[in-house]
Amino acid sequence: MSNAPQDIQNPILPGFNPDPSICRVGNDYYIATSTFEWFPGVQIHHSRDLKNWRLVMRPLTRPEQLDMRGNPDSCGIWAPCLTYADGLFWLVYTDVKRKDGSFKDAHNYIVTAPDIEGPWSDPVYTNSSGFDPSLFHDEDGRKWFLNMIWDHRVGHNSFAGIALQEYDPVKQALIGPIQNIFKGTPLALTEGPHLYKRDGWYYLLTAEGGTAYDHAVTLARSRQIGGPYDVHPEQHVVTARFDPDNPIQRAGHGDFVETQTGETYLVHLMGRPRLGQDRCQMGRETAIQKCVWGDDGWLRLEAGGVAPQSSVPGPNLPEHVFPEEIARHEFDSPELPDVFQWLRTPYPDRLFSLRERPGHLRLFGRESVGSWFEQAFVARRQTHYDYEAETLVDFQPETFQQTAGLIAYYGQLQFFYLAVTHDEVKGRVLTILSSPGDDPEGHIKAPLQESVSLPESGPVALKVTVEEMALRFWYRTSGSDWDRIGPAFDATLLSDEAAGRGAHGNFTGAFVGMHAMDTSGQAKTADFDYFSYRNLV
Repeated sequence: MSNAPQDIQNPILPGFNPDPSICRVGNDYYIATSTFEWFPGVQIHHSRDLKNWRLVMRPLTRPEQLDMRGNPDSCGIWAPCLTYADGLFWLVYTDVKRKDGSFKDAHNYIVTAPDIEGPWSDPVYTNSSGFDPSLFHDEDGRKWFLNMIWDHRVGHNSFAGIALQEYDPVKQALIGPIQNIFKGTPLALTEGPHLYKRDGWYYLLTAEGGTAYDHAVTLARSRQIGGPYDVHPEQHVVTARFDPDNPIQRAGHGDFVETQTGETYLVHLMGRPRLGQDRCQMGRETAIQKCVWGDDGWLRLEAGGVAPQSSVPGPNLPEHVFPEEIARHEFDSPELPDVFQWLRTPYPDRLFSLRERPGHLRLFGRESVGSWFEQAFVARRQTHYDYEAETLVDFQPETFQQTAGLIAYYGQLQFFYLAVTHDEVKGRVLTILSSPGDDPEGHIKAPLQESVSLPESGPVALKVTVEEMALRFWYRTSGSDWDRIGPAFDATLLSDEAAGRGAHGNFTGAFVGMHAMDTSGQAKTADFDYFSYRNLV
């Protein structure tokens, strides 16, 4: 380990890792990020040097904590807040049940744990008045709950301000009056509140401008917790809205932390659009910026200005490196490797098993691809612009309603699926199902003129590559070389910006993984021997 400060390259959490909340406990740093409809809920990464991070856990694992069956795409877990006080980790989160239109059905909860790895408690319900909750532990021992206020009334500003109410940990309930302490700046869309206290000032950090290319981190302060709050002289601490050529865009939704050596760092949401494209294939990621406190008591970027930096000086801490991520998973363990997640349901035993056929991930074919309830789909984040993913599937379909294979996926309306299935004339075949996001009703396209015949039995190797924005599929059977199949797809379609309401309405990121579908209801099984993912540079 080196004691010399190391430059940090952004993003520090590549791939879909938005809305970061950072917490330091002694020499350890933790960042919690949103997971939306992906289960288990909330990603928590750990570091000791703010440069090197590893996924340490996802705390919302039980039906009592989280059940997102039926949640639409980009609903579910929004903007968790992770803090530490009184010998406990406190995690505050929202489960969003509806996001489109005039209403937001967003329910806020608190869970606690004595250790970052748990056990995590059953949730305490707090309120549903708005999303992006956080918890502030004041110096006098009182605890304060914050969230943005959602106003559904026609003609009103839907982002109506930041609510503050006291939380009683004994009663496990919010108590006392609700105060609207900050209605935001003219940039509007004020959300993502975090509260701090320093030198007698209460500092309120918020996200503004929406989560697309006008996003920003805004800072305000007051001598009283209930306000009034005065806005930062420059209004924002970080934003890329004035710097369209910056490789880091969509900079906003931040949280800051002080190191044990007295340095201040701010983590924030970011996106990396492809050059010449306003599409971020990895979705919204997490970046870090080094900050300084001015003589006037305001926080600013050490580099000056408000533009996010791609490289920042690291803290005066020893470098702490973790082992490299495993590139190939053989499924030899009875537990699913941490890199993988599935969608919505807290009952994974209905989706997959690593015990029924040792050395394989067995998927039980369930509902259709894109279902909001029960999809047999195990996947990992895309974390590089260009990558290659490969798997080997053993699957004997008996009807066209049964498919299994390799899928590059963003959501219900955005996916490319290379699937083994059945044809009444040809028998076992290989086909492609695609949904490029151009049909709001979600009708699939079949870009192959004819399905490709496969041997009657035996495993089939499937591969996807993404290079220079082109997504291509490949396959091979026993004893053969790789063959291309299908056209080159536009990989940037698997992004927030490419469908529906665009970056203001889609909030996740691209995944790649293994899928099995059986719309006949027979739960036909598909066995995957391995899954590999590697960066293509």
